[in-house]
Amino acid sequence: MDRETGRPGTGLRTGPRIPPAGVARTPRPRLAQGVPGAPPPPAARRPRRRGLRLSAAVGVGLLLAGGGIVAVDRLGQDRAATPLAPAGRALAAAEAGRPAALADLEALIGERRQRVRREPADRGSWAVLGAALAERAARSGAPGAYTEAERALQRALAQGGTPDVRALTGLAVLAAARQDWAGAVRWGEAARDRAPGRVGAYRVLLEAYPGTGDAEGADRALERLRKVRPGPVAEVAAAWVHRERGWREDAEATVYDAAARAATPAERAAALSRAGDLAWERGEAETALARYEGALRAEPEHDGAAAGRARALAGLGRSEEALTAWARAWAAAPRPGYAVESGELLLALGRSAEAADHFALARHQAAALARDGVRQEPVLGRLETDHGDPAEAVRLLTEEHRRHPGPAASGALGWALHKAGRSAEALPRLRAAVKDGPNTARPAYHLGMVHLALGERGAARRQLTRALRLAPQFPPLHAERARRELAALGEPAWGPPPA
Repeated sequence: MDRETGRPGTGLRTGPRIPPAGVARTPRPRLAQGVPGAPPPPAARRPRRRGLRLSAAVGVGLLLAGGGIVAVDRLGQDRAATPLAPAGRALAAAEAGRPAALADLEALIGERRQRVRREPADRGSWAVLGAALAERAARSGAPGAYTEAERALQRALAQGGTPDVRALTGLAVLAAARQDWAGAVRWGEAARDRAPGRVGAYRVLLEAYPGTGDAEGADRALERLRKVRPGPVAEVAAAWVHRERGWREDAEATVYDAAARAATPAERAAALSRAGDLAWERGEAETALARYEGALRAEPEHDGAAAGRARALAGLGRSEEALTAWARAWAAAPRPGYAVESGELLLALGRSAEAADHFALARHQAAALARDGVRQEPVLGRLETDHGDPAEAVRLLTEEHRRHPGPAASGALGWALHKAGRSAEALPRLRAAVKDGPNTARPAYHLGMVHLALGERGAARRQLTRALRLAPQFPPLHAERARRELAALGEPAWGPPPA
């Protein structure tokens, strides 16, 4: 362990265009199929039983990696026969706790819409519809989708009588997708208390407890999930928990086991995408690319895998392919963070005008999502820190840290303080982010740059070297800056200090 150880836009002018929401999308390019598949998975190890320490940065990722309409899970149910009808397949996936294919999910939404039009007092159909809409909102990231899901779920509760547990769990899913962790805990606990044997509430609570600083609650939720629904869904969630603790070997073994045991293409895509994330964070861009492309072959519209593929291509110096991949990720889910990352790649290529278009698009989309109740402080804070007004970033991220304390929020706020000229205040926050968060390159780079600003050359050299050792290809704009600063620092002086 180290001693220190934390303008509206309508599209893009040139290069791969990222269309704003509401504009018809052009067909997405087909992926090359020449990348070899994943090597045989390493032998699985029994995960060590320790208390969990998760960051809010895990966010809705684990929930979506689990996939499925969590509101209709039932303890002990796992149907062997899969109905032929797409809507039936989506329901069967939900009952088994597995991800639903997006096409099947759409079919279920259409089928339940027809039912509630015929029978507007059908509380169960409103609950299933709302749960499916909540999952689609979380996976698509489209403005307007969240409000539509909330209306259906509230309609289910408004029918009177005992609250439908599927609607309660659906509201927890929706709150987590909006990064409203307190709301997710409230609804998730209500669903758990109403039906303790249902799986869905535990998966949502596994996401929500860390966001409110309750690591012990997350520990209990994971243990319960693994008991009531052992298998790939729980193992993908467990792999990311291990990653957050820095247990990389355990995380890798667990996620490969989940991929090998996947029963559906969507389930396999979730596991392979997480495997790609782990490889990318180790600095293994070629391996990460293979995992992401495997995930996309299983589920072509998996936006997390599409975004990961873009990062890996950029890290390998295949910049034009990376920009096309970012456009594909945006088409699958127009998340502001994707526009920020693609804009940073354009900056690294010296294409500042195009980068400004991407940043404007990110702000436009963030505003639209905020109107739909989705918290945008983390992405806007990052954007303002590096490419806008650092003082505004400090304001945004101070509020985020107050609401969701943890290594990710601490690190983001520390970096904003540094960029706002308050490096001494930033240092303890970034040290905490490096010490308590996952062992990744970006926090180490930020800590190194703060040490440099404070004239602490030895500490700066250690952290910048660490960042490049962890992931030589981490975001190109920042990796290049780290290399320049290390070159300027030179080699450490040997021998006794001067008299």
